[in-house]
Amino acid sequence: MADYPQQLQVRAQQQQQDRGPTTSQILAVITLFPIGGILLTLAGVILTITVIGLALTTPLFVIFSPVLVPAAIVIGLAVLGFLTSGAFGLTALSALSWILNYLRGARVPEHMEYAKRRMRETMRETADQVGQKTKDLGQGIQNKAHEAGRT
Repeated sequence: MADYPQQLQVRAQQQQQDRGPTTSQILAVITLFPIGGILLTLAGVILTITVIGLALTTPLFVIFSPVLVPAAIVIGLAVLGFLTSGAFGLTALSALSWILNYLRGARVPEHMEYAKRRMRETMRETADQVGQKTKDLGQGIQNKAHEAGRT
């Protein structure tokens, strides 16, 4: 029983090698790969624009240092640009990672079903053990009550 997840993974790999990619896998690649590429490109473009903008505005900070409100706006926009770039990059990388895991056949639901089944079995065994111990304890109390009633 301890080798069940590994057996599932080996079986899935053998089936995938025998048949090739399924329709859902092809659709996943067709839809998610371009989205991941676009998001990764957007992340790079936004990062580049943010760095160039920051490089161009830094001398302005030195020259016009008494004007703090525009400086705060520019800094806020620079921070927003970095955060947006990071968000697009992280989204793109997670989408590409999901595609790779999906194509490799690492599907979470099979493992989740296995875990659920193991938990049900364990709970059932524990409930049976508790029930048996309760029954034994009840028998012991009854026997003691009968013995006390006889004397």
